[in-house]
Parts: sequence; structure tokens; C-alpha cells
Amino acid sequence: MAKELKFEEMMKKLEEIVSELESGDMPLEESLKKYEEGMKFIHACRKKLDETKRKVEVLVKKDGKSSPEPFKE
Repeated sequence: MAKELKFEEMMKKLEEIVSELESGDMPLEESLKKYEEGMKFIHACRKKLDETKRKVEVLVKKDGKSSPEPFKE
């Protein structure tokens, strides 16, 4: 991940990795490398989601004042 990828790009790459791993056509060593690459994408996506969640909390307004509220799923 040399350049900063957008969230959607990381998710697409992660989906590709999962597909490749599910196919079962890779040697064990290559599967392990793909798994490690996938884990890096998972951590990067989680970090980006956490950052976005914090931004949303700041933008939530209550009674004309900015007040962070928990993110509702």
C-alpha cells in the first residue's frame, strides 16, 4: 500500500484477496502472504472508519450546539 488508497479501493482489494483465498488454488506460502496483505487492508479500513466516525460525531448538532453523540448502527 505505497499510496493512500480510498476506502472503497481498499474494500475492493480485500474482496479480491478473499476471492483468491477461497478458490484454494494457491500454494500455502502465497496464501499466507495474501492473508497478511488482507489483514493490512482490514486494519487500514478500520482506522479510516474510526476516523470518519469521529468526524461524524463532531458534526452532530444538538440544541444548536455541537455535541458528540454515539454512532448508532
